[in-house]
Amino acid sequence: MALANNSSCIKEGDDISPFPDIIELNVGGQVYITRFPTLISIPGSLLWEMFSQKNVRLLARDSKGRFFLDRDGFLFRYILDYLRDQQLVLPEHFPERSRLQREAEYFRLPELVKILAPKISKQNSTGEDTFQSDSEDQSPGIEVGRNLTPFDALLATGNQSISDLHRSGFITLGYRGSYTLGRDSQTDAKFRRVARIMVCGKTSLAKEVFGDTLNESRDPDRPPERYTSRYYLKFTFLEQAFDRLADAGFHMVACNSTGTCSFAHDLTDDKIWTSYTEYVFYRE
Repeated sequence: MALANNSSCIKEGDDISPFPDIIELNVGGQVYITRFPTLISIPGSLLWEMFSQKNVRLLARDSKGRFFLDRDGFLFRYILDYLRDQQLVLPEHFPERSRLQREAEYFRLPELVKILAPKISKQNSTGEDTFQSDSEDQSPGIEVGRNLTPFDALLATGNQSISDLHRSGFITLGYRGSYTLGRDSQTDAKFRRVARIMVCGKTSLAKEVFGDTLNESRDPDRPPERYTSRYYLKFTFLEQAFDRLADAGFHMVACNSTGTCSFAHDLTDDKIWTSYTEYVFYRE
């Protein structure tokens, strides 16, 4: 009988949320599952406003009934992390800082916008702009010289305003590699021997990323805003080139490869595979 009268315990006018405790979100194709209190944890934010209304039908849903947000699905993970404990932890060499700041502005999170905003100090006595953070002193011994580009200097100081030097563009790496494949017991033979890594793209971008490791002998005195396909790197480790591009904020957007096979010797089963591969990187 007590169960039958359970509804009488709820007072008239009590504020009952029409949302379940567990919320499923589809943000730009990425699915997130979180608790309802997390989404409304910051009063005045866009998510607080969306999930505080009574009429659930006003919110967009996808084909599976999940609440849909037409925003960057990758960056929303950091928005959600911030909503959980009001702290921001980004991976090292995070290249999407300015875009994440734009997402924070969209979701009306002013404190997160302040955290992400680049800190630029006042002009120094010589009239030149500096990018030194207000909260950190410049590391001793770091200076922009002949062998250290401004971008590398900012990386060395751990400065968060590096994006101010970024210019959009493409860089393509191309290389010819070969390896020999023999009998099952003799498969160890010069695996992926890379003769030379070619660099194609705008001269200024290539010099910014690779610096002194860029060999310009085949196309000297190329103007900074012109394009070239004749530069190559002084090293032959692809991973080293990938690391430099990643540190500069580039992401791989495409790659392709072709290969041929021939016999090393008419009297053996050893085969020589030769391939040409291109990797296309882009920075917004």
